[in-house]
Amino acid sequence: MKRRALTPTEIVTRLAEFPGWRLSGDGDEVAIEKAFEFANYHEVMAFVNALAFIAHKTDHHPDLSVHYKRCVVRYRSHDVQGISEADFRGAAQADALLA
Repeated sequence: MKRRALTPTEIVTRLAEFPGWRLSGDGDEVAIEKAFEFANYHEVMAFVNALAFIAHKTDHHPDLSVHYKRCVVRYRSHDVQGISEADFRGAAQADALLA
């Protein structure tokens, strides 16, 4: 089945299932994002590397903003110009790395 952009109602409903995730941007740049906090840079990089491995395997790559004790993960499906279920699967995988 081809991926499709979720409706605003679907996005809000799905976001309620993902603590800490929020809408970011608007129009063509709308995305879901979450800031993950860590004790130090080494933990940030371990998380980033694990998430990069998952992204490569699933062929769905988030935008990452990497900082000393924090990483902001941002998902958006460019092929549908919006947010898709793949973005929420990615969010769940990112959360699972720290569960």
